[in-house]
Amino acid sequence: MPEIGEIARIVHFLKKHVVGNTISAVKTQEDDIVYGKVGCSATAFSEAMTGKKVLDARQQGKYFWLVMSSPPHPLMHFGMTGWIKFSNDDNAHYRSNGVVKPGDAEWPPRFWKFILQIKEEPDCEVAFVDGRRLGRIRLVDVEGDMMRKTTPLKENGPDPVVDSDILTQEWLAKKLRSKKVPVKALLLDQANISGVGNWVGDEVLYQAKLHPEQYSNTFSDEQIQRLHDSLIDVCTTACTTLADSEKFPENWLMRHRWNKGKEGGDRLPNGEKIIFLKVGGRTSAVIPSVQKKTGPVSAGIKGEGDEDEDGAEEKKPKKAKGRGKAVDDDVSPKAPTAKRARKTKQPEPETEASDEEEEDEVKPNKKLKLASNGTGKKTAKGNTSTKIKEETPGKRRSTRN
Repeated sequence: MPEIGEIARIVHFLKKHVVGNTISAVKTQEDDIVYGKVGCSATAFSEAMTGKKVLDARQQGKYFWLVMSSPPHPLMHFGMTGWIKFSNDDNAHYRSNGVVKPGDAEWPPRFWKFILQIKEEPDCEVAFVDGRRLGRIRLVDVEGDMMRKTTPLKENGPDPVVDSDILTQEWLAKKLRSKKVPVKALLLDQANISGVGNWVGDEVLYQAKLHPEQYSNTFSDEQIQRLHDSLIDVCTTACTTLADSEKFPENWLMRHRWNKGKEGGDRLPNGEKIIFLKVGGRTSAVIPSVQKKTGPVSAGIKGEGDEDEDGAEEKKPKKAKGRGKAVDDDVSPKAPTAKRARKTKQPEPETEASDEEEEDEVKPNKKLKLASNGTGKKTAKGNTSTKIKEETPGKRRSTRN
C-alpha cells in the first residue's frame, strides 16, 4: 500500500495543481464504505468542498489532507489501492510495474469516488480512485492548524520526517523498551510511528543491520542509534525522491526485494541471499548474512533455519474482530499466533479484511509509457463512459476520453 514516500508524492502534486486554486464543482459517487465507514457521505463531501479555496496540502505518515479556506477539511487515507489522479498530469501516476493498463488513461478514471473541478487555468480535474474500497475519505470540522490534534491523527505516532524533532534516539529507545514485540511489528504499528509500511520497514531494518523478528526491548544503545538513523534517513529519502525507486541509493534492498519467485530473485547482486519471513502479519525480506539475531525472538515465529529454501511462508494470522486499536484506518500488526493443538480445537475469532494484503503490495514507482494518438492526447483502448452524479452545479468542464 502507499507508504510515507508515496503520500509525499501525491502531496507534492496536490500542491502543484490544487493549492492556491478554487474548487468550482465537485462530482461524487455515493459509497457507504469509503465515506460511510468514517461517518461521511458523498453529498456532505461535495457540499463542504464546492466553492472553497485550497490553502495547503499536508501529510502525517499515511494520511494526507487539504487545508481549505474554511472548515471542514478533507482528510484522506489510501488504504490498499487508493490513489489521486490528475487529468492534466500523468507524472503523478503510481504503478507497481510502470506500465499503463487498459483503462488507465481514460477520464473520468475507473473506480473514482470524487472529482474536483478546478476553477483556474490550466484546466484540471482531480480524482480520488480506489478499486478495492479500502481507502477512507472524511471531513474534519476544526481549524486547519488543529487537524493533527484531532482524531484520527492524534492517535497516530510521530512522522519520521515531519516530526524528526520529536522522534529522537531517546524517544525511540523508550518506545522500543516499553514493549516486547518483534521490532518489525512495532515499526508497522501506526500508533507507534506514522508512515512506515512493509517495504519501508524492511529497508530501515536492513540498513540498520537488525533482524525483524528480534524483540524490540532487547536492543543495545548502539543498535537503537543505528535503527533511529536508518529510520530517519530511509523515510526522508523516500519523501525527497517522491518514492521514485530509480532515485533510491544503489545499496537499497528496495531495488531487489520485488523479484521474489523469479529466477535469481533470491539473491542480491553481490550474491547475498534474500529470505522471506512472516513478521507482524506481513512478509519481510531479510538478508541473513547482514541482519543477525542478537537477542530473543518470539517463539511463534519461524527462525532462519526453519524457512524453506524458496522462502515459503506461514499462513497469515487472522486478526480478532472487535479488538481495540488506536488507528482506525490502518493495520496494527501483531505477532503470528501459535498453532492450535490437534485434539483440542478452539473456535477461531471472526476476522476482518486487512488493508495490507501481501499479494497487492505497492511496488516502486517507475516512469510510465503512455499511448498517443498523434495529437499529444492520451488514448486508451476499451474506454467506457462513466455515469457521473454532479452534486453541485458549477462551471462546466469537458471530460476526457
